[in-house]
Amino acid sequence: MFQYNNSEFYLYNYDQNTGNYERKLDPSDIYIVKGYRIEAYLYGFNAPSGIVFDEGGNLLIAESGFASGNPRILKFTDNKYEVIAENFNIPISGINYLNDVIYVSHRGYVTKIYKDGKRENIVAGLPSNGDYYNSPVTFSPDNKIYFGQGTVTNSGVVGNDNVWVSESPLLCDYPGDYIMLYGQNFDTNNIFTESLQNDIAVTGAFSPYGISNVPFEVRKKYTKASGSIIRANLDGSDLEQVAWGFRNPTYLKFNLSGELFTTNNGYKPVGSRPIGNATDDFFYVTPKLWYGWPDYSGGEEITLPRFVPSNGVPPSLLLKNHPNIPPKPYVSFPSNSTLRGFDFNNNIDFGPYGDVYIAEYGSTVYSKLGEASPYASAGHRISKIDMKTRTISTFAINKTGFSATISNGGGFERLTHVLFGPDAAMYIVDMGMNILDNPDAFIPNTGVIWRVTRTQD
Repeated sequence: MFQYNNSEFYLYNYDQNTGNYERKLDPSDIYIVKGYRIEAYLYGFNAPSGIVFDEGGNLLIAESGFASGNPRILKFTDNKYEVIAENFNIPISGINYLNDVIYVSHRGYVTKIYKDGKRENIVAGLPSNGDYYNSPVTFSPDNKIYFGQGTVTNSGVVGNDNVWVSESPLLCDYPGDYIMLYGQNFDTNNIFTESLQNDIAVTGAFSPYGISNVPFEVRKKYTKASGSIIRANLDGSDLEQVAWGFRNPTYLKFNLSGELFTTNNGYKPVGSRPIGNATDDFFYVTPKLWYGWPDYSGGEEITLPRFVPSNGVPPSLLLKNHPNIPPKPYVSFPSNSTLRGFDFNNNIDFGPYGDVYIAEYGSTVYSKLGEASPYASAGHRISKIDMKTRTISTFAINKTGFSATISNGGGFERLTHVLFGPDAAMYIVDMGMNILDNPDAFIPNTGVIWRVTRTQD
């Protein structure tokens, strides 16, 4: 019997004998486009972030560490699980597989796991200790790894919304090109001297907390830049920047024509430089271009009236010199969609060839920071991008329009990945039951892998 916990707004069962939580699952609570069937394929995971199939058709599952504190890789074969590797940095953002090697992306690192269990860090020292981290790797047609690197802050300024400041007081964003700053500074109550009244920390852009800017300061170029796409050889050598100016490129993939696409999640109305109504975007990536962060959103300058946050303070530009006019997104999603993993459909029997199916995680704004975030207008669904018409439609969503924790149902919660398997079915990774005031906290054993198949119309 599932019990409703009024104090935390969750629907789950706690087994006192095993000490495990069990989530209510009911695929009938999910609307899916006619002609498809969805089922709860595997469940009981600790905040899974990604999956991949090996050459034998075995399923590899990455658990992020958000629920258990122990990020690990599992292998599902012959109806049983095997732990392949564990004890990574939190979180594992995802995994990939090539030539008998598992590529694990975890905070600050890309690590290879060989067939004999040997581990090798092939990329290290990424600026992933801030708000956002490095994405899963993808493989290019010429056998290089590509991955995204998120920004340290929401919009270029360290502020009191950055919960990591006390542990990493010198951390700040690093640009992907030589830039000149206008020199604005932002005042906050100094979090290091909370006992003192009227002690103000003055912080500039691309500077550590409490370090001010002067007009026309120059910042040098970093290869491992905030908000960049990076590539390297399969062994991690010859690391180079592909493009920058993204805020949080959470997932990248090449289509069969060798074209690279990425998600990019937009600004939030939080922190010292809040920006409202920013879209989450899906980009076709052209190398050597700047994509607009921290002064553009979806190809539009953030000085436009639409980006004024609820506090009424219009954002101003940080960079005096813009490297180029930022490209427009391929398509844009509403604020708080929070785009994660996606895949191209290359099976005409499943649906239109080449269309993209993408996981929407939902709002990541902490309830104690910034303005309230809607739950029904975006996120907690699988969307489909028609790559010919550049239009977006909903493929699968809870019938209530809300996440399972809000509606007390048995459908979707936090979706992080979509992948087509060797059986031509679609697999959806659901991280599990999320604690409402912390988008990175999950109840153990409530992660699910859903499976979608085509039925006879």
